[in-house]
Amino acid sequence: MDYIHAIERALGKRAEIEYLPLQPGDVPHTHADVTELAEAVGYRPATPVEEGVARFVLWYREYYRV
Repeated sequence: MDYIHAIERALGKRAEIEYLPLQPGDVPHTHADVTELAEAVGYRPATPVEEGVARFVLWYREYYRV
């Protein structure tokens, strides 16, 4: 829901959310330990989700002229 809220804030609109039961193939929980990857490639993301989503929305609107 954090992503949904970030998109809502970036667009200035509320999402129309329709909750449904889990569908075949849905994964209720996920986790990832990316420690080894970070050490191997030296990449550590530093952009907060809220900022990244807002920047993506801005880029998308400019690129597609919407």
